[in-house]
Amino acid sequence: MRIEEDVKLDFKDVLIRPKRSTLSSRKDVDITRDYQFKWSGRRYNGVPIIAANMDGVGTFDMAKSFLKTQSGMSVALHKHYPIDKLVEFFDTSPPESVWYSIGMAGDDREKLTEFLKLRPSKIDKICLDVANGYSEHFVDFVKRVRDQVPDITIMAGNVVTGEMVEELILSGVDVVKVGIGPGSVCTTRKMTGVGYPQLSAIIECADAAHGLGGLICADGGCTVPGDIAKAFGAGADFVMLGGMLAGYDQSEQEIIEENGKKYVRFYGMSSDTAMTKHKGGVAEYRASEGKTVKIPYHGDVSDALQDILGGIRSACTYVGARNLKELSKRTTFIRVTQQINNIFGQS
Repeated sequence: MRIEEDVKLDFKDVLIRPKRSTLSSRKDVDITRDYQFKWSGRRYNGVPIIAANMDGVGTFDMAKSFLKTQSGMSVALHKHYPIDKLVEFFDTSPPESVWYSIGMAGDDREKLTEFLKLRPSKIDKICLDVANGYSEHFVDFVKRVRDQVPDITIMAGNVVTGEMVEELILSGVDVVKVGIGPGSVCTTRKMTGVGYPQLSAIIECADAAHGLGGLICADGGCTVPGDIAKAFGAGADFVMLGGMLAGYDQSEQEIIEENGKKYVRFYGMSSDTAMTKHKGGVAEYRASEGKTVKIPYHGDVSDALQDILGGIRSACTYVGARNLKELSKRTTFIRVTQQINNIFGQS
């Protein structure tokens, strides 16, 4: 057993220090990014924010809304759509706006193989999503998928430490998903005691990834647009959102009315609700690591997109960043939490 005593931080522990700026308006800020992925060789240009591959967030309707509003954002579709619905969707939607998601279950890989036979040119990005990205089995799975699709961009995770980011990138991952336990409907930290403060995880993992020509996606923990700005300021290349995009018309979830108010269910993908819905229940060898909540129904997602993108532009103006790429270079974080010694009145 060992204890790391270095300070580790979450979004709530810091603010971004303002700096002098020559920008006269938020409209002068470019929040798109242009990347060339390490392994697939493909290029990406857009707003690097991704709707999470969760029921109620990573939906067909969400992807269609992003296209309609020309937000520039993309959607990681949840992995539970049947193949006929996936074929129908990809036949009418540009692939650059979506990520095709799979887990490590045998039927996920079989469905991907079948889809590639039916529509070999329709997928250009894949999200390999598991709760624990530290197993050798996952690394081997990543290598097999990379061998199967050498020219498709792969995002995979989740991990929170630099050494595992490096291993995944060297195994064929273009974008490593970073985050264990920070999500609003994730209970991994409570159930297992495992996790890592998200801001520090982003800083550490971005440094590891960029040294090898890879990228990271900060997944989880953002509750307001300012958190997204902090994630980009810490070095994230992409940011994935779950709870911030839940509860809208595009959730494809039933609207519940109680006492004259409207709600929508939102649940983690390792929750009892999700596993009962998609797997027939929680397997006897594991526990649920997610919760189910009722959140207020918000209407159309377009207003949320305006708030999200406007908040990021505004953050850039406060530090003088003309584009999103400059934000991390212009970011200085100020700690706003007290030192342990100060809390206990020690010198």
